[in-house]
Amino acid sequence: MGAVGLQTYIWNNNLRSILLLVAFPLLLLAMVFVLTLGMIWSGFLPPPAYGSGGSIGEAVGFMAAAAPLALAVAGVWFLIAYFFNQTIVDLATGARVVERSEEPEFYNLLENLAISRGMKTPTPRVIETDALNAFASGLHEGRFSVTVTRGLLEGLDRDELEAVLGHEMTHVINRDVRTMIIAAIFAGIITLLCQILARSIFFGRGSDRGRGAGLFWIVAIVTAAVGYVLAIVIRMAISRRREFVADAGAVELTKNPDAMISALTKVAGHTHLDAPQSMRAMFLEEDDDGIFGLFATHPPVAKRIAALQRYAGGRIAEAAETAAPVTAPEAAPAGSSPAEPAAPDAGEHGPWG
Repeated sequence: MGAVGLQTYIWNNNLRSILLLVAFPLLLLAMVFVLTLGMIWSGFLPPPAYGSGGSIGEAVGFMAAAAPLALAVAGVWFLIAYFFNQTIVDLATGARVVERSEEPEFYNLLENLAISRGMKTPTPRVIETDALNAFASGLHEGRFSVTVTRGLLEGLDRDELEAVLGHEMTHVINRDVRTMIIAAIFAGIITLLCQILARSIFFGRGSDRGRGAGLFWIVAIVTAAVGYVLAIVIRMAISRRREFVADAGAVELTKNPDAMISALTKVAGHTHLDAPQSMRAMFLEEDDDGIFGLFATHPPVAKRIAALQRYAGGRIAEAAETAAPVTAPEAAPAGSSPAEPAAPDAGEHGPWG
């Protein structure tokens, strides 16, 4: 069921975080099980003893024996990433903390948006690059950060910058940030396991241990491929709808949909940052659409702009009465919420509904 209100949306994000925490160990154990089964079939492990339940029963037994070690390694990785995620993000992107004296406009705009929601101001960070992009990071209150690029600071005017900061603040308010960080951590662990498998296959393909060695490499290749795809799916576990909601949140915070539209128009095609693929779902915009858009982390900018034109302020009920997108979006009336629209006509579901 889709989120129909801001609080419901936040609950859904919290639920997604819990599901990721539960699903990841299960996926890791499933990969260990398949690899163990492949090793039995190929002769790398002793054949199953009589009464053990055959190859599957033997694989379950080996998996049970290996599970504590596998989960312990994954747990240590997760704890390191959990407590040092911001350091990892900074090292991966080159972000650095800035003070009010260095970037007064950036700092003041971010502080004002935080005060308007009764929140502690996220730590402002800057990446020295000409790309136009931004992202929020952090896992809990007091540790959140909002990072922007030098290109964004120099390429946008004050209202456009405020709209982008409102977008990132909405990710913080809606708990998108935590879900994205957890998804990125898990995707990174699975990707590392797949890389280890791939290198083992490459360096061990000439091994003649057992007549079934070729079968094991086939199983390992399939496991690595499926695991890698599932790592991508984990990153996509956060719906692309979050970007529409964050755009709407920027309008709610700034009461200026035109500025958000203008900012998106300026950044489109100029957002590339040298960062791990698993982090790109966090960005304001990502130019890479993947394979035919199948693994795109963001909806197309044109659709986001069209949504802002038609649903500026989240007034889905009004948009349903409009035959075509309006050319001059209007801000939502005071007190309205993009995430809590009036009841739409039957069959009408905007990007925030």
